[in-house]
Amino acid sequence: MIQLKKINKIYEDGFHALKDIDLTFEEGKINVLIGPSGCGKTTTMKLLNRLIDYTNGELTIDGKRISDINPIDLRRQMGYVIQSIGLFPHMTIYDNVAAVPKLLKWDKQKVNKKVDELLKMVDLDPEVYKKRYPNELSGGQQQRIGVIRALAAEPKIILMDEPFSALDPISREQLQDELVKLQEDINKTIVFVTHDMDEAIKIADQIILMRDGQVVQKGTPHQLLTSPANAFVEEFIGSDRLEQARGLPPMTAFVDEAFPYAKIDQSVEDVITLMVEHKKDQLPVVDEADKYLGIISLYRAVRATDKTVQDLLNEDIIAYRRSAEVEKFVASKDTIAPIVEADDTFIGVLDQDVLLESLHEKFDAKSGVKS
Repeated sequence: MIQLKKINKIYEDGFHALKDIDLTFEEGKINVLIGPSGCGKTTTMKLLNRLIDYTNGELTIDGKRISDINPIDLRRQMGYVIQSIGLFPHMTIYDNVAAVPKLLKWDKQKVNKKVDELLKMVDLDPEVYKKRYPNELSGGQQQRIGVIRALAAEPKIILMDEPFSALDPISREQLQDELVKLQEDINKTIVFVTHDMDEAIKIADQIILMRDGQVVQKGTPHQLLTSPANAFVEEFIGSDRLEQARGLPPMTAFVDEAFPYAKIDQSVEDVITLMVEHKKDQLPVVDEADKYLGIISLYRAVRATDKTVQDLLNEDIIAYRRSAEVEKFVASKDTIAPIVEADDTFIGVLDQDVLLESLHEKFDAKSGVKS
């Protein structure tokens, strides 16, 4: 756990960059710092790896004062992903990802295993990409390498400073989705700086909105969207987002537990029959223990009946916890929202008809329309 208590940062010219910051970055969560330019979000993040030192207050990691930790040792224990990616252009992808493990003197076999594992985690074939150089990859692929390089030494904490902001919109959305999905597996404490409220709503467990070196409001996306603290928060979030989200309950209110699903060991022909019988063009797929694995599409299945369900599985469609805010699905562009328990046991899917009805009722109530 990372805790900041009464943290101030005052520069030599007298500029008061941070003012009595009290914060807890939740362990195993994505904590998003957001606010207008110059609000102190990047300064706050840079305190955590001592790229900047605070003037007074107390900053602890797992109860230990950060000022008592050697800066070099501290940085080697943290992953760091930046906007400009920062890959070493003269080094192969393998050497880029392996850089910190080598500094930590891991044995070669362990390093090789970790690099292969991480590349597979972001759907980059190790045999294809390990020997390539950064300039041979697309921007999105380079940023994937930047993310897994930060994970290579198995840090508990990962700092991400506007990592996706330089990417095109499609690559950016893909990487946001991948980060959320990845976090389900790695369960790291992530501190993520952004200026994009849609991005914050989509990925955050906790949003910290800052202004003029102070924390204006902190909470879950649902809390900020439904209970903005003041006019500044409302303006920064935007009226469209507030109108879209206000009054919507969590996922649990919209679960269709009767939604059909496929088993990973079924034949593609049987899955097609199941989809036709239930008039569905997508089905969640589960393993033998009913753990959610991904989605199979009717359109892919009918063109590849000689394949297996595993071959046709789309693992990019993330699952949502029962208690997750509906806004996370609304902010995504997915057409189906599987819902799972904390251990990934499949429950059902978001019933979009019920959700739409809820939205209509909310609009009718606001506009005075009577049914």
